[in-house]
Amino acid sequence: MKKGTWPLSLVALLALLLVLSACGNQSASDKASAAQASTAALNKGSAAPNFDLKDLDGNEVTLASLAGKKVYVKYWASWCPICLAGMDELNALAGQRNDFQVITIVNPNYNGEQSADDFTQWFKGLQAENTGKNIRVLLDEDGKWAKKFGIRGYPTSLYIGSDGVLVKTAPGQNSNEAITAAFQTIS
Repeated sequence: MKKGTWPLSLVALLALLLVLSACGNQSASDKASAAQASTAALNKGSAAPNFDLKDLDGNEVTLASLAGKKVYVKYWASWCPICLAGMDELNALAGQRNDFQVITIVNPNYNGEQSADDFTQWFKGLQAENTGKNIRVLLDEDGKWAKKFGIRGYPTSLYIGSDGVLVKTAPGQNSNEAITAAFQTIS
């Protein structure tokens, strides 16, 4: 061995020790950040807008209040024949035991929808006939949140993961089987 040269095995051993010592010095805040990143990245997509709406009885519902739960949101309109044709199926889905919450949203005074008072009176009439008795309707006055979600037509379905990520947006009518199957792939 020449003077001033190191054996290759010794160089490799020193490099390995250097790498291992660097890994062992991770701070608690670095570890917490890594843990948050791994739990925050359950689903691919962007965070869903954190809506803050009232239901037909005046109760406030926020997306934040549903944190940790998967949420199916259906935007619809009282004048939409496709929406109305799917009411019985949606009512059945909302009445089932699922691993996701079912919420619907309408837009009073926006995009042809009637006023909040007129809609509420109309929908409560449907509930009295057992149509829609399981459906929770939130009122998005003037379409504020519809604009943030990018709703372009009715019906439109939103699939939100338990981490608050908007995983999928699907225009048109979705069957209960398709909705349930989609949530099997969402965390």
